[in-house]
Amino acid sequence: MNPKQLPQVMVTTARHRGLCDVLRSITDGIAQCPNTVLTRIWLVEPDAICDLCRSRKDLPTGERSLHLVASAGIPGDPQADYSRLDGDFHRFPLGERKIGRVAATGEPLWLAGLQGSEEWMARPAWFTREGVRTFAAQPLTYRGEILGVLGLFDRGLLNEEAFEWLRIFADYAAVSIANAKAYEEIDLLRARLEEENLYLREEVTAALGMGEFVGESQALQHVLRQVELVAPTDAAVLITGESGTGKELVARAIHDRSPRKDRALIKVNCSAVPDTLFESEFFGHVKGAFTGALADRPGRFEMADHGTLFLDEIGEVPLPMQAKLLRVLQEGEFERVGETKTRKVNVRIVAATNRDLKREAEAGRFREDLFY
Repeated sequence: MNPKQLPQVMVTTARHRGLCDVLRSITDGIAQCPNTVLTRIWLVEPDAICDLCRSRKDLPTGERSLHLVASAGIPGDPQADYSRLDGDFHRFPLGERKIGRVAATGEPLWLAGLQGSEEWMARPAWFTREGVRTFAAQPLTYRGEILGVLGLFDRGLLNEEAFEWLRIFADYAAVSIANAKAYEEIDLLRARLEEENLYLREEVTAALGMGEFVGESQALQHVLRQVELVAPTDAAVLITGESGTGKELVARAIHDRSPRKDRALIKVNCSAVPDTLFESEFFGHVKGAFTGALADRPGRFEMADHGTLFLDEIGEVPLPMQAKLLRVLQEGEFERVGETKTRKVNVRIVAATNRDLKREAEAGRFREDLFY
């Protein structure tokens, strides 16, 4: 690696804002330096949000590990693909092996003059075949927090000056990664806020003139007592009744008397959503997911995070969509259409219907597990 090329890599990285682009520009830039065999970035992330790891049954719940997020290099074997992220070294538990210890301790690692026969090598034949003489790993540290590890395999003998340059570059890379993460979070919050504001404006317009319940009948007082009983809890609520009997007013009353009253009450009229758009309406989509998806858009579940989601006419949801709805109700997880990233939400569900869902379930038109 020629340290004089690192400033140019920094300049290139600064032009990017998205996290994936930043990571790729770092590894691709170092990979173009003379003698570089392979450079990689692992970030500390929960196993549960890694697409490659969350399906594994052998991982402890709630663990945070190093996950390979960017890789580039110039292989000696033209058939080798050094951009892959799903190999044996995709995940390192913190503190295990050399990469994991760098992340756990925050101490860099510099091993020069390798022979390819060292005992710690997991694949000594690869070191020998590629002629790797130096292995270096630098922690990616930002404001005292270790974000991950930058690793370098080089055919040259990196001297102390080159290693110090790599340290400086790693500090710059950590800032770029932290900024990219912050930008993504800001963009997500801005999109959610804009969508929520638009929705609330529509709701205010639709709700003008609709006040609280008015009446003293025994039936109405019974409903209000039920509202007062269930509102302070986080229990899912099913409101049944004929069309026009005020089911939405009951849903609003439950929300307004709940601990979630400071967050939004988001409404979905399930009878007005085309079957092909249910998934996008509920979970959102990313740009290009389907024809007409011109930009990323959060779904109703995302907008209702830490609030209440009112699913009006829940009986109109088609069976294939009911299975996906059941998953998000049970696990609190979903993916936007066209995206593999799993998102978590904390949403209280209030549903309403004019159908007899128990009979619908017995007839096979509504999932029994979703009903219960």
